[in-house]
Amino acid sequence: MVIQSKRVWIAGQFLAMQLEINDGKITDILPYGTKDADEDYGEKRILPGFIDVHTHGAYGFDTNDAEPDGLRDWMKRIPEEGVTAILPTTVTQMPEVLTKALANVAAVVKDGYEGAEILGVHFEGPYLDMEYKGAQPPEAIAMAAVEQFKKYQDAAEGLIKYITMAPEHDKDFALTRYCRETGVVVSMGHSSATYEQAMLGIANGATSMTHVYNGMTPYHHRKPGLVGTAFRVRDIYGEIICDGCHSHLAALNNYFQAKGRDYGIMVSDSLRAKHCPPGGSYQLGGHDIEIGEDGLARLKGTDTIAGSTLNMNKGLQILVENALIPLDTAINSCTLNPARCLGVDDRKGRLVVGYDADIVVLEDNYDVVQTYCRGKRML
Repeated sequence: MVIQSKRVWIAGQFLAMQLEINDGKITDILPYGTKDADEDYGEKRILPGFIDVHTHGAYGFDTNDAEPDGLRDWMKRIPEEGVTAILPTTVTQMPEVLTKALANVAAVVKDGYEGAEILGVHFEGPYLDMEYKGAQPPEAIAMAAVEQFKKYQDAAEGLIKYITMAPEHDKDFALTRYCRETGVVVSMGHSSATYEQAMLGIANGATSMTHVYNGMTPYHHRKPGLVGTAFRVRDIYGEIICDGCHSHLAALNNYFQAKGRDYGIMVSDSLRAKHCPPGGSYQLGGHDIEIGEDGLARLKGTDTIAGSTLNMNKGLQILVENALIPLDTAINSCTLNPARCLGVDDRKGRLVVGYDADIVVLEDNYDVVQTYCRGKRML
């Protein structure tokens, strides 16, 4: 199959190119019009598929539900917003719930599914700080423990690839070091860590930060905290929710201006309510949540933000059109940077010969025209 456009994102610029796809891979990239094209997208933009490393669910499903049909439905439908790879994300709950959720992801990966590729699991909690837990259920928060984590990883059959934890509660940084040694990305978040504690977390193996600004010590010019760490340490990754609500547009601009084009990662942090009609009753971590008119989820009866309903294609639009982030920086944040963070940038995150044919075609208004997951049309 050959697809082409006069605007194909190659090496940080739009070029008139065509992509030849065979057996789920990009097998050739040629000048526009070289071969007869099966699909000519004209002036529409062709980008690498989006990678969401922090997303709890959508379409009424949550990762913690441990329902194989719900997970399969999510993966099959999420390409409608240009997502081609994903880390289903747990939320803090009791060990039996988390164990079942992890086993469910492992079983679906083993038995097969269609759509966005499951690159692993993002294990958000339970090793978090009580003060900065956000909407995470306090009754299930636990102290970091290598032996307990090993049991969770066994249930996941090695699929935990990314963990959010509070470094200040990891005694001697034992779990941080263990995860680093076993190829699990350690992301600091839901944490009361000082700047100095955060630097020790990095020194012991942490390489990312979870939803910067949210669930962490704020910036103060005498106490930089985790936000100050995100600004100062430019060569560690940092997720950020780009819905314009979790963080002010000016804060998004400040973050990416400090971070540069290579280490910021856009995430949705989406809940089961995403792509569901307004209203309805939802839960997160066993606690009731409600969706406001602004699209934000909050713990019922409180102002505590509990996640988003952000579509990744709209997040890209917000970054470029509203937060005024440079285009290459914004595109990298949902393609190449998450791939690098996870160590899969040898096959994902770019449009390069030999890479997976994970591709999204966008209108100028950022609506998704078509998504290809490993070469298969999804819309």
